[in-house]
Amino acid sequence: MQTLSIVLVALMALLHAYILVLEMFLWQRGPGRRFHGFDAEMSRATAPLAANQGLYNGFLAAGLVWGLIADDPTGYRVQIFFLSCIVVAGVYGAATANRRILFAQALPAAVSLAAVIAAG
Repeated sequence: MQTLSIVLVALMALLHAYILVLEMFLWQRGPGRRFHGFDAEMSRATAPLAANQGLYNGFLAAGLVWGLIADDPTGYRVQIFFLSCIVVAGVYGAATANRRILFAQALPAAVSLAAVIAAG
């Protein structure tokens, strides 16, 4: 279970690093526009907001990496904290912005959180 939890946390960190790149650097290009279905004008208008969101996703990724490399009990606690943050943010995002966020962020984070707790 320990190995599974490490892999899941690492995948969540990679997901949030990808979201950082998508929202901060690719928002007005093909990948960012296709992801949200925005035209060029909407992408340009929302780029500063997306970059801010991307930065927050980068902090989540950094926190998960910290949790993976820190010695326990700190690493364990950091993983639980950041995965919990992702679950809460994903549920909120699904309720207020787009239901896909529930399945793309909250659910994978919840599964990862359960694995971390079970391995704990």
